[in-house]
Amino acid sequence: MEDLFHNVIRGEVLHFVFEKPDGSYSVLRLKDEADDREKIVVGPISGIGPGQCIEVSGRWDKHPEYGRQFKAASFRPVLPSTQDGIIRFLGSGSIPGIGAKTARLIVDTFGKETLTILEKFPTRIMDIPGIGKKKAAMIIKAWQESSALRDVYIFLQGLGISQTYCRKLYARYGAKAADVVRANPYKLAEDIDGIGFLKADAIAQELGISPDSPERMTAAAVFTMNKETGNGHICLPMNYFIRAVSELAGQPENIAVQGIERAVFRKLIAIDREMAYAPQLLRAETTLPRVINELAAAEQFAGRRCLDDGRNSRMQFSSQQLLAVERIRQSPLCIITGGPGVGKTTVLGEIVRRAKKADLRIAAAAPTGKAAKRMEESTGLQAKTLHRLLVFDPATGRFGYDDANPLPCDLLIVDEVSMLDILLAQALFRAVKPGTSVLLVGDRDQLPSVGPGRVLNDLIASGKFLTTELTEVFRQSAGSRIIQNAHRINRGQMPERPPQDGQLSDFYWIEQEDPEKALQLVLKSVCERIPKRFRLNPMTDIQVLTPMNKGTCGTAEMNTRLQELLNPGTKECIRSGERLFKQGDRVMQTSNNYDLQTFNGDQGIIERIDAKKKKFTVLFDGDRPVEYGFEDADQLTLSYAITVHKSQGCEFPAVVLPILSQHSIMLQRNLLYTAVTRAKKLLVLIGGRKAIYAAACNTRQAPRYSLLAERFQDTGKND
Repeated sequence: MEDLFHNVIRGEVLHFVFEKPDGSYSVLRLKDEADDREKIVVGPISGIGPGQCIEVSGRWDKHPEYGRQFKAASFRPVLPSTQDGIIRFLGSGSIPGIGAKTARLIVDTFGKETLTILEKFPTRIMDIPGIGKKKAAMIIKAWQESSALRDVYIFLQGLGISQTYCRKLYARYGAKAADVVRANPYKLAEDIDGIGFLKADAIAQELGISPDSPERMTAAAVFTMNKETGNGHICLPMNYFIRAVSELAGQPENIAVQGIERAVFRKLIAIDREMAYAPQLLRAETTLPRVINELAAAEQFAGRRCLDDGRNSRMQFSSQQLLAVERIRQSPLCIITGGPGVGKTTVLGEIVRRAKKADLRIAAAAPTGKAAKRMEESTGLQAKTLHRLLVFDPATGRFGYDDANPLPCDLLIVDEVSMLDILLAQALFRAVKPGTSVLLVGDRDQLPSVGPGRVLNDLIASGKFLTTELTEVFRQSAGSRIIQNAHRINRGQMPERPPQDGQLSDFYWIEQEDPEKALQLVLKSVCERIPKRFRLNPMTDIQVLTPMNKGTCGTAEMNTRLQELLNPGTKECIRSGERLFKQGDRVMQTSNNYDLQTFNGDQGIIERIDAKKKKFTVLFDGDRPVEYGFEDADQLTLSYAITVHKSQGCEFPAVVLPILSQHSIMLQRNLLYTAVTRAKKLLVLIGGRKAIYAAACNTRQAPRYSLLAERFQDTGKND
């Protein structure tokens, strides 16, 4: 009988039965080295995987339902000590030159002393029959080079850091990774993508760092600022900022102030006009008005040459459209705004025609790849993403085109400008030389950019741009119930259903308030009804949009269910935390990866998974393959269902849109309007009247702290 009071067990992890995402509780099967039997271990164990060896401290307990299990209080990764464990460890492929056959040959010779001999007397493997001197030398070198890496991994994993982040830390800091973490774990939040304050704070607690330490409070200030800019703010009022840092760190406000002051001293935070900024956002907010003012002051600009040659009859345009076309000759900076079906594309086509007739060099761009592709299809121009237009260099973090090397064009046209945040706006306008005509096209009533600021609205309010708002819906678009209802929603009215005459429509509203029943309707619509009735492919043509990630009709739950229905079976797969990706899955990039030239919101299909090389390929835009390592899978999420915010700048043949009372915190007019206008051929709205009415009537928008409009006014006064 085993010792009930034995408080340390050691062995190989065989399988995780259950694991909370935050690592606070796991259930795993462990092969105990002491008796070679499987044991159930429960507790806060994270950052390791099957095949690794750990030493666990704790006590035995008897669960009323699951029986005898070892309750872990703490654990640490260790090297294996059994012969089978050493064979698996050496033959795992992590040490060049040692495969499964060579590993068994070495362990058969040295037994349990194998790792000691490799560490202290490595030349002895030259004496093993079957291993030549050349191969032995290669193994010895690989073992010695892997020692630093192995020691770092054991230390980091002992702090609960996953293998993925161990690799990132080692790539960033090398053999000094453990020393960096010991000295200041909060540095990880500054340097390592994906490690924020909360994860760094958990590591710091493991190391015994004081809750009110200067490093912790500085990190709390930086994390708070990054979180708030992620919510769209350019800056924060000081009292708001101090309170937020205090609440995050659980420390008094005077301690929070000290952390903020230290962050300012280190130039991680900037203060201006009683507002706190990330330094790059303060630079952008002060630079943008000055640059735009210089462009607006140009008396000679290329658009003046866009004359009407009389080829097109003016009867083809409404007075609003004609005004928008003519204004390109009246000001170097113009904006065209308006909803769907009002003829923005027609106006743009006429401006392009006149510009070509005047031999102007035209550059066309949009914030996202899909928006650029749509622009290319509608205008016939070669359109690029803004990052590609400006030639972003991921190695330096700089753009190839800037004020010292401006864009070689006479007319710059940018579409979907509602998506433009302040950092990209600064980079764009810095690259425009005075005398260039700039035309911005966008819908001011859509959701603001995912990044910080409300740039389109502030540019319109600045008075520097000659703005034309198109409001008349044209006959060819008036028959679309999608367009009709988009404009009704934008006026605060309820959408109308199609007539009950059996005729096909492009807009349907299924009333359902119960979340579980709504979910079933979403699944049935995507997988059965729409493909059968409209002959659309659910994997390429139908997009589910929803206001939130959480909840029964949130992206997380719907992606899991749609993956099961649309991409079933046990194909090649990748597990990243709680996410499971399979070959054939629809996925979306969730952060900018400048090395791979993939950006937040890019969507694609997992084309191939190579488990042996630990690599997989995603096909973006139907024709652009991008290769990822398994460790980069955390940059992706399933995209059978995405949030409305993530859909900005995109258009889909069919959209299925659940709007429920459980989404109440997100129900706003511009969100519902944006979602409806994403549908090109078909929209299926699923939701109760109460929730849809609440969204259509709610014009209140979460504030975005910014002084951009104020700085435009100040710039004008100084001219």
